[in-house]
This record gives sequence, structure tokens and C-alpha cells, in this order.
Amino acid sequence: MNSKVERDLGEQPIAGIMFKHRFKPDDLVSNSADQLTFKMVSRAIKGRRLTSNIQNKVLTALNKAAGKHYRLEDLFNY
Repeated sequence: MNSKVERDLGEQPIAGIMFKHRFKPDDLVSNSADQLTFKMVSRAIKGRRLTSNIQNKVLTALNKAAGKHYRLEDLFNY
């Protein structure tokens, strides 16, 4: 039985949202009150599976930077 979890899930909807707002990873990192790194944001965009804690950090930073209220379902499709 193969219980390997798929980790590379392809580009996520967050990439389109960031493009729409013309954000770069630095915009999210600088708007984060939590410890959010460039690597975490890059992994989110590329579709690497993230823990729920990191997903929430990305979500919070994006909402603050955009001045909107996105949900996790808007950013990730897994």
C-alpha cells in the first residue's frame, strides 16, 4: 500500500490573486504580523502542500495587504 501524500499540487489560485493585485512575495512578508518567510509564500504559489498554520499566515498577510477578505478556499484548491 502506498501512503505517499502528493506534495506538488501545481500552481494555486493565490498566484492569480497576487498577480491581480500586483503583489510580490515581499508584500506579503512585510504585511505579516507572524513569522512568514519568502520561502513559505513561494511554496504557497507553486502548490507545495502547506500546513494549516502556514496557510493561515499567508491568508492573514494577503488580507491585510489587499484590504479584502479572502478565505482559504479562495487561495488553495487542496
